[in-house]
Amino acid sequence: MAKSPEQEHPVKAFGWAARDSCGHLSPFNFSRRATGDKDVSFKVLYCGICHSDLHCIKNEWRDSVYPMVPGHEIVGVVTEVGPEVTKFKVGDKVGVGCLVGSCHSCESCVNDLENYCPEWILTYNSKYTDGTITYGGYSDIMVADEHFVVAIPDNLPLDGAAPLLCAGITVYSPLRHYGLGKPGLHVGVVGLGGLGHMAVKFAKAMGVKVTVISTSPSKREEAVGLLGADSFLVSRDQEQMEAAKGTMDGIIDTVSAVHSLLPLIALLKSQGKLVLVGAPEKPLELPAFPLLTGRKVVGGSATGGLKETQEMINFASQHSITSDIEVISMDYVNTAMERLAKADVRYRFVIDIGNSLKSTA
Repeated sequence: MAKSPEQEHPVKAFGWAARDSCGHLSPFNFSRRATGDKDVSFKVLYCGICHSDLHCIKNEWRDSVYPMVPGHEIVGVVTEVGPEVTKFKVGDKVGVGCLVGSCHSCESCVNDLENYCPEWILTYNSKYTDGTITYGGYSDIMVADEHFVVAIPDNLPLDGAAPLLCAGITVYSPLRHYGLGKPGLHVGVVGLGGLGHMAVKFAKAMGVKVTVISTSPSKREEAVGLLGADSFLVSRDQEQMEAAKGTMDGIIDTVSAVHSLLPLIALLKSQGKLVLVGAPEKPLELPAFPLLTGRKVVGGSATGGLKETQEMINFASQHSITSDIEVISMDYVNTAMERLAKADVRYRFVIDIGNSLKSTA
């Protein structure tokens, strides 16, 4: 296969990569394709650290390709656009989330659900149609087809907006799709981490009554006092869980560790919906009888399509929603990964790529 002009003249790039499943990240020189006709190139300023990054660098999902440059919560400023680009110009604030490609022709793509395309191309640890490996946002520059780039409104700070591109859309999409974002409904949020705290913020902005469900009593003040949740349940407290049975219209379950679903199903009203957005390594046990007797639903959701992602960003802009973050330098990333594994972050690490990557080159 003949190389395209973009492949013939690649652009030098620099980032940090994992070389094997030990997960240690270190400086890495590589190439990006040159800006194509429909491409947007931008200088990366910030990149969030998603729990998926930790899973992938350690090959916990058994599909990792090395060397791997992680990162799919990427924001920056446009430096170049291709001649056929219509939505962006040099100087615009933009972002790229979990996807950089799809087939554009399947039923999912036609319905603006590129995130469910069977030929989706992930932002890292995936392959472009030409067979080259995708590299993520722990790097100085990014090149992507304009269809997979979103505009970041000026009133959103780029560091706090970066996690919206994965954590934000991952909880916004199920709230919308499953009809749980309607004023007056009662929604539970399981887990108060990177995803969970965003679920609280979006649900509250939609007018929903929110109860945070956590194994940690110490998170009550964070949930209610800082994030504005209406109530808090300690999932290990049987009296609290018993009193809350049958009170919730839906639950967004953000936990990525193996846990029991039965107590959560019991919290749902008849015809309630339990939506999983976390990705545990091992299968969860799903009891059938509680679903049958209450006509309850257990569903899932994975990120969102590009149209919905832009909608989410615009909603966040209108309601001044950003992630609560801890900004770190690039050379702190391995320590950050160790802390993330222990859930020692409130609530999202964001790498200051623009100010710290060069100093380690």
